[in-house]
Amino acid sequence: MVTGGCSGIGSAIAAALRADGSDVIVVDIGDEADVYLDVSVAQDVDNAASAIGAVDVLINCAGIPGPSKPVVEVTDEEWAFTMAVNLTGAFNLCRAFVPAMVERGWGRVVNVASIAGKEGNPNLAPYSVSKAGMIALTKSLGKELAQTGVLVNAVAPAVIATGMNANTAHDVMDYMISRIPMGRLGQPEEVAELVRWLASDRCTFSTGAVFDASGGRATY
Repeated sequence: MVTGGCSGIGSAIAAALRADGSDVIVVDIGDEADVYLDVSVAQDVDNAASAIGAVDVLINCAGIPGPSKPVVEVTDEEWAFTMAVNLTGAFNLCRAFVPAMVERGWGRVVNVASIAGKEGNPNLAPYSVSKAGMIALTKSLGKELAQTGVLVNAVAPAVIATGMNANTAHDVMDYMISRIPMGRLGQPEEVAELVRWLASDRCTFSTGAVFDASGGRATY
């Protein structure tokens, strides 16, 4: 299952997993989704889990950029909505689908976080905080499940060339690219290559970890 799989990084991940022979369920609010689902609504996620049944791999990729403005200008609604989609959505999916993985003794969860969750990007506080929370969720759940056969990891991309960034302010985008030693945007397919390993049985001794795809930006 790939949430946010109709576009951007999620679409590239779904394509990569299909190329490996996986049966992929795309969950999104887009018209091309296999399952239409607002991941921020817990009851809807639980209903979807009951209808879909067990999955072997869960990729939490659904996300929004949130408002691009100083912290003091962020409204309650903007803050809450960004957290609901980016962080609570991942929590809802993990809570709904992980138990069946544990019961079967095998599973992979990959959370698509962001380098912003490690370093914080100015004028993107809600997004940065939501991704920091996703990293913490990954570390906590990974430790909880370490002896169950279910591995939980995260990827932390720098800015990637996707439609999600289309409305990001130019000065914010320029700042983020300037922080990347490679001097360019990442491509969705580059993130997908990392995810396809984390989602496979070739990944056996990594859990609760964060893997960067940052063009050299990451410093820890």
